[in-house]
Amino acid sequence: MISIETPEQFERDQMRIALVAHDNKKPDLLEWARSNVDVLATHRLWATGTTGQMLSDSLGLSITRLRSGPLGGDQQIGAMIADGRVDMLVFFWDPLEPQPHDPDVRALLRIAIVWNIPIASNRATADFLMSSSLLTGAYRPAAPVYERG
Repeated sequence: MISIETPEQFERDQMRIALVAHDNKKPDLLEWARSNVDVLATHRLWATGTTGQMLSDSLGLSITRLRSGPLGGDQQIGAMIADGRVDMLVFFWDPLEPQPHDPDVRALLRIAIVWNIPIASNRATADFLMSSSLLTGAYRPAAPVYERG
């Protein structure tokens, strides 16, 4: 049975944000998060292992840490997206460095697109999402309808 949080289970003005960064992009994500720490602190945050530890230790953010990406963290976030438990994905991925868990990365990005949630894969896009008036409202993207055939 799929467990999906209902609006009554969280604050309507809180977004549920997943944060992920490849090793070479962790400093970029930390710098971005530092400049957005006050806004991030008002939302529910999840992150893959090392990224979550780094953000929590450096910025004092309350973050639920999952497994590291290569050990299943990307898949955990993907499952949360499919279950309707993540509203936005901030994933600073490294397009220039091969990743041993590339199939997991592709699956995470694919599931975020399938379930129509906003994805920021670089600082510019993350800045746009964080400055959106929709971030502080009760916005929920339309759920996709896929025909079985």
